Amino acid sequence: MAAPRILMVVTSADRMTSGEQTGLWLEEFAVPYLEFRNAGAEVTVASPAGGPAPIDPRSQPDDEQQEAWREASEALARTWPLRDINADEFDAVFLPGGHGTMFDLPENPELATVLESLARQGKVMAAVCHGPAAFVGPKGPDGRSLVDGKRIAVFTDDEERAVGLDGAVPFMLESRLRELGANVDKAANFQEHAVRDGNLVTGQNPPSSALTARLTLEALGVSV
Repeated sequence: MAAPRILMVVTSADRMTSGEQTGLWLEEFAVPYLEFRNAGAEVTVASPAGGPAPIDPRSQPDDEQQEAWREASEALARTWPLRDINADEFDAVFLPGGHGTMFDLPENPELATVLESLARQGKVMAAVCHGPAAFVGPKGPDGRSLVDGKRIAVFTDDEERAVGLDGAVPFMLESRLRELGANVDKAANFQEHAVRDGNLVTGQNPPSSALTARLTLEALGVSV
């Protein structure tokens, strides 16, 4: 079997509307990235703007993580712009979170083109924490939301309130995805939880990063 080709799409947004610094939650990228590379996957990293991806300062690694995540961190220094991405070249997309995703992934036309193309081809789509914000806007081949009728996990409204950022985001992600027809399956706050519904894989929060990645590889038919 050929090595799976996985597209990881991260945020380019480094500020909330309040001016507070934000970006990608590093764990949600680094842990899956390394899971994918260790499984032999080819990984391409893209973002709306391309270039270096902003890292949420609250997710900076400790010394041990910094060393373990070095390869992943280096990949974030040179992301491809989404406009240069051809969905046909990939077997799956993985969308890490971080509050930045709430500002530049929903309704993003270039990302919608990628996701809608993957959906038409029946390919694997995965996201963790705030990454499912990317599913706000794109439609499946039937014209319905990509999450309509799907069982998903996502950073919950309760978790958003617990971190005190419910007033800083443009919308509450769990509530919005429910409005789009998603069946949200959630665990207790900040507990590992991920679900797979066919070719759609989603995880609830940062501690769910590894499990979400493993379920993504499972959906690709890769032994983990």
